[in-house]
Amino acid sequence: MSAHKIPEDRDLIHGLPAIERAMVQMAKDIDAELAGERPIYMTVLTGGLMVAGCLAPKIKLPLEFDYVHATRYRGATEGGKLHWFAKPRCDLRNRTVLLVDDILDEGHTLEELRRFCYDAGARDVKIAVLCIKKHERRVPGLKADFCELEVPDRYVFGFGMDYRELGRNLPAIYALKQEK
Repeated sequence: MSAHKIPEDRDLIHGLPAIERAMVQMAKDIDAELAGERPIYMTVLTGGLMVAGCLAPKIKLPLEFDYVHATRYRGATEGGKLHWFAKPRCDLRNRTVLLVDDILDEGHTLEELRRFCYDAGARDVKIAVLCIKKHERRVPGLKADFCELEVPDRYVFGFGMDYRELGRNLPAIYALKQEK
């Protein structure tokens, strides 16, 4: 299999209808939990771009938009040290920050981003992800505040998640076929 091709040998995990339903429910939950606030809607690039773009119009709260671009992957399939491309521009002091990303896997990147927001003076930091990977390797104490979909403990891609920087724009979530 070429590193420059999206794998054909894959299983559909969640199609677009399930993703749409999840987004609608997440927006309702965000509106209910953050009622009366004007959170900073912080997209985690690059993976969170599709999720954030599809979720934001469904949220009724007034949102102030910003983004953060940091990664542990840099095109690889395993994470390393956090590398910053862009830090938030908004003043986070005494604000609620809603970090929006594609997936909560082990959570090292989201934990570092959450810590960064608190260190910058955020009053509260909430995490919204499209899906959570089912396993027990998560950073202790880290959880998604808003999430509707689970994915298996396999390599997943599509709808923001990549396979070697490809496939983020797929309108569904797939997993590589399991070895037999």
